Amino acid sequence: MLVDHFRAAARRMGDAQDLRALSADCARLLSQRGEASSTQIARQIVERLQELLAESGRKDGARPSALERFFDHLAEDYSPEPASVLASAQAYAAQPDAAHLIALIERAEPPRQELFRRINRAPGGTAALIRLRRALLDRLPKRPEWRALEADLLHLLSSWFNPGFLEMRQVSWRSPAQLLEQIIHHEAVHEIDGWDDLRRRLLPDRRCFAFFHPQLPEEPLIFVEVALLPEMAAAIPPLIDKKSPPLSPEAFKVAVFYSISNCQPGLKGVSLGNFLIKRVAEELKAELPQLKTFCTLSPIPGFMAWLLATPDAAAVPGVKPALAERMAAAREALVAACGGELSSLAQAATHAALPKPAQQALLQWAALYLVHQSPTAGGDPVARFHLDNGARLERLNLQGNPSPKGLKQAAGLMVNYLYDLAHIDACHDRFVHGEVAHSRAIGRLL
Repeated sequence: MLVDHFRAAARRMGDAQDLRALSADCARLLSQRGEASSTQIARQIVERLQELLAESGRKDGARPSALERFFDHLAEDYSPEPASVLASAQAYAAQPDAAHLIALIERAEPPRQELFRRINRAPGGTAALIRLRRALLDRLPKRPEWRALEADLLHLLSSWFNPGFLEMRQVSWRSPAQLLEQIIHHEAVHEIDGWDDLRRRLLPDRRCFAFFHPQLPEEPLIFVEVALLPEMAAAIPPLIDKKSPPLSPEAFKVAVFYSISNCQPGLKGVSLGNFLIKRVAEELKAELPQLKTFCTLSPIPGFMAWLLATPDAAAVPGVKPALAERMAAAREALVAACGGELSSLAQAATHAALPKPAQQALLQWAALYLVHQSPTAGGDPVARFHLDNGARLERLNLQGNPSPKGLKQAAGLMVNYLYDLAHIDACHDRFVHGEVAHSRAIGRLL
């Protein structure tokens, strides 16, 4: 026990020394004017950040880790000076010309933004800052005082990872093994069951495209998987069946985006997927002019939790009394078919015995969720992503994903979002103004 005490004390001293050294390097980096010396200091900071991040999971009781104390340091000591910002704001209010506006912007920008820019110039700096933000996001719920720090990192990363700077590449079976391993590892929607599964997903009737950044040339940022089919897909099992025979090119009429996976948690909130989908659609259209339809087969991960927590449709935004009355009757029929427990919809046996009126009621409530809840902050995240990107809510599919995860999250339902390239901007504009563009089939459910 005494030995453990001395070890903990030694570790605390080491952490404190490392933190002091890192803080001193940050101060030196901001004070340097020479490019060569700045780059060398930035290299040292990147090395220290990597060590700090590697050790960030180690804590001594309730004592904050060195990384958390570094976040405190950045939040407290690298924020704008309030008095200086106020003086510049008052000067600009009194004389709103370009000179006073520039001065105000300079005073209001947190010094840590320039610190991050200089760190980013060092080899490995971009990757270190992405990892730093990932660690920050993990801790942010318990430390809301770091929100301004997180906003600064998001602001800079959004600029550095502007889609105009990104390279889209097709991933094929001939791609480097390291890249293929990352695709297997990062697939977040439909798990890839080893090399045979991946090989099937890369055969000629399938496509995989990824975005890369010049600073991370070997690390995909996000990738999308596409199935080339004769018609719009209604269920996921046939698309990911590694034993299914490949289709011939003559059958390709529809491109179905069935999985989009982010590979860098530190880039959460940076818009990448919307640009990737549009560029992939354009790439496929150029390669295969016979493709007429571009759509998704998407999960509805928030549906079951919402359904169980929303007994009254009248409380849903935009629902009028007549619709609320119809939804109440549909819910009553669905509850009765589930033996009084809607939670049983997470079980395959329930669906096997579900009568058609109850199936229709389930589709009605899913349509209500996607049409009326999606424009709100509490809407389904996948729905919000596609609708904000200009897709149209096209079709709901019973038993689209009968896996345990699909049943638990969405009672087995999946949804097709249609990307009509000629109407993407109009659909996006409608969603921004609180309206979900949807097909007549969806409208009939409501």
